[in-house]
Amino acid sequence: MGYNRSSDANEITQKYMDSILIEERIIDSVLADTSIEFLGGNFSMPVMMPAFSHLGNLNGRELTGLEEYSLAAKNKNILNFCGMMENDMFEKIMATGASTVRIVKPYDDNGKVRDQMKFAEDKGAFAIGMDIDHIFGETGLDVCVGEKMAVQTSDMIRSYVESTKLPFIVKGVLSVKDALICANAGVAAIIVSHHHGRMPYAIPPMMILPDIKEALEGTGVRIIVDCGIASGADVYKALALGADACAVGRSMLPSLEKDGIAGVEGFLDKAGNELRYIMSNTGFAKVSDIDDSALWFM
Repeated sequence: MGYNRSSDANEITQKYMDSILIEERIIDSVLADTSIEFLGGNFSMPVMMPAFSHLGNLNGRELTGLEEYSLAAKNKNILNFCGMMENDMFEKIMATGASTVRIVKPYDDNGKVRDQMKFAEDKGAFAIGMDIDHIFGETGLDVCVGEKMAVQTSDMIRSYVESTKLPFIVKGVLSVKDALICANAGVAAIIVSHHHGRMPYAIPPMMILPDIKEALEGTGVRIIVDCGIASGADVYKALALGADACAVGRSMLPSLEKDGIAGVEGFLDKAGNELRYIMSNTGFAKVSDIDDSALWFM
């Protein structure tokens, strides 16, 4: 069989994740508890919603997909995220009652960046943040839905942190270098991500995760991982490698599109139940207990 070359970071990520196996350690184990504390909030599990944008009314239903998955997050007591949108849409998401993090794009119009962050704070967001891996596109600075993006500096990140009372989260960290810059700027959490493979040959988030975890030791910066997270087993592996939580993304879209709120709740139940099952089968009673001692690498 010949070697089939691929620069698809999603394919590379999936192969790496699936190369990690899990050892059973059942004797003296107990039924695990998946609940977590995260940035002062208490949640049912370390599974979080993705920062989706521009989801309309799916299958003709009354609410947008953004509102539907936000309601599922509220009902299941997990942390909600949302992405690029105008303030009126964000207000609708906040009306669902979900604990929500607003991730703002790195707009060329920095006044818009700050306005959206301030609006989120005024409306009671759980946290705010920025999506740094949307700065560059294939032909220069990225243009997303007609909006040009801008380079972001360490000083700009620090200024966002200092401008709000809320925890500030940087999404799109994929190196120790950027993780340390975030920590030095006072960021509360980072999302280790390659944004569904925007850059060819991007390193799998779980592969770089242990190095980032080690580099951030003692800083208090919390770590979320996304890209390819589709099951409780994926979440377990990420937690074992150093994450505090994981965000699901495209893996939950079919459930959302087909069955709306109930579909997302079913998806979350399945992921949470599998996570609890694997924790129980590997001797970890609490999420904070999980380490990499039960992992095997092919």
